[in-house]
Amino acid sequence: MKEFQVNVKTPDGMMDCFVCHPEGEALPAVLFYMDVPGIREELRDMCRHIAEQGYVAILPDLYYREGKVRFDLSKGEEELQKMFAMGSTLTNQLIMRDTEGLVEYCKSSHFITDKIGCVGYCMSGQFVVAAAGSFPSDIKAAASLYGVRIVTDKPDSPHLLADKIDAELYLGFAEHDPYVEDFVIPDLTASLDANNVTYTLETHPGTEHGFCFKQRPSYDEPAANKVWDILFDLYKRTLN
Repeated sequence: MKEFQVNVKTPDGMMDCFVCHPEGEALPAVLFYMDVPGIREELRDMCRHIAEQGYVAILPDLYYREGKVRFDLSKGEEELQKMFAMGSTLTNQLIMRDTEGLVEYCKSSHFITDKIGCVGYCMSGQFVVAAAGSFPSDIKAAASLYGVRIVTDKPDSPHLLADKIDAELYLGFAEHDPYVEDFVIPDLTASLDANNVTYTLETHPGTEHGFCFKQRPSYDEPAANKVWDILFDLYKRTLN
């Protein structure tokens, strides 16, 4: 397995990314959009797991505009509030600028094929849906796990891009999630159906927000393993 850090050029500067992939032939790319706690070894391990299935996994540091941002959540509430404040600085517009850079990086890399998928957790659920709608000719699969702000009353709400989406979507929600309002699933379903988007949407019984992350108290191993199977089936259908 090959691993390295690379600076990807975006309209706003150079974005640090972790990249890993099996050596050999060119492979499809999977863009891994981080959750609000940001870059950490837990996310790199998840990227390695994706790469082991035969993909180029790319983990961008979406906080790059503020330098190298890391959080020590063992410090308690004050650090938690810093984390949420930092997450609130990221908008769909900014992340689509970053995605533009990522897509160009994929296109210019000899070890990546012309197929790109993506996955996002928590705050990045909105970003992967927006990316699918903003780059329909490039992104062929997008998965959101307990994604937030996919449906809002703002003009940049990702669900409003449903008419542009050509990718197949997977949207997995936790049964118990205070960060996802009750209107999100019905409104999202209505928008996707009205625009004939190919998608699977499900709620995982008994789970809480964060259930895919091994380091979280909410980690649910059976549900997390099921999600991996779903993701790899999705990527096999759409990227290979």
